[in-house]
Amino acid sequence: MTALDMAKIDTWVGRQKVDRGHVAAYPADMLNATLDRNDPRLGADDPIPPGWHIMYFPELVMLGETGRDGHARLGGFLPPIPLERRMWAATSMMFHRPLKVGESVTRTTTIREIAPKDGGTGPLVFVTVRNEIAGDKGDLATTEDHTTVYRGPAESSAAAPPPRPAPGKAVWKRTIHPSSVLLFRFSALTMNSHRIHYDREYTTKVEGYPGLLVHGPLTMTLLLDLFRREKPKATLKTFKVRAVSPLYDTADYTVEGEPGADGKSARLWAMSGAGALAMQADATFED
Repeated sequence: MTALDMAKIDTWVGRQKVDRGHVAAYPADMLNATLDRNDPRLGADDPIPPGWHIMYFPELVMLGETGRDGHARLGGFLPPIPLERRMWAATSMMFHRPLKVGESVTRTTTIREIAPKDGGTGPLVFVTVRNEIAGDKGDLATTEDHTTVYRGPAESSAAAPPPRPAPGKAVWKRTIHPSSVLLFRFSALTMNSHRIHYDREYTTKVEGYPGLLVHGPLTMTLLLDLFRREKPKATLKTFKVRAVSPLYDTADYTVEGEPGADGKSARLWAMSGAGALAMQADATFED
């Protein structure tokens, strides 16, 4: 990126938009089914699990406004960064209160930071937006910082970074089979039309990946789900997660975790089938 490019792109910092939604039971019931949970159907005033707000504010993009990768074209709300590939990089969430079925909600989105970096395979740009989700009376429910990384086309000659080991000893563990059906259902629930999650020919031949990519937010949701399975009575307060290496539909992977000695925190992570760290998260909670 040239200094002139970044000077223009930096003008997007501070841009803001407001979306309105309604917390219905059916999307949460569909995600429960997708995660193979045998939970009872939700009813009026039932709380939805933390982090599941992503289903209630899908990106509404006209079909004619999508790019060749299936994402929204750049230059609208998001800055026109001239790097072809976009991927989820990290999310940090703070839960102030649960969202409940039947309530009207608003999401205020603000572009907080645009940070260029030099990566091992070329330039990278990290864009962080803050989502503040509140009820119809303005009472804040969730604060979320969401980071997306923009990068150039794949270089076949670039060496992959060495795999990283698990950050702890797994006390909790669940094996995930990232089938194309699972990826499709999560894409549909979140209205994510990025072709890297369902179009194998595009993913392998154009973007150069070995298989369909598992959504970062899907693995994040599975880590949240692992915490709920192991600590069903805990109240989650914060959840900070970041991607380390990609996961593909070519092999099963695991979501793992261990509780902290303080009884108020936990560390969770995802490991590829080859034993490489793919994602890690830190959680705080109250029993």
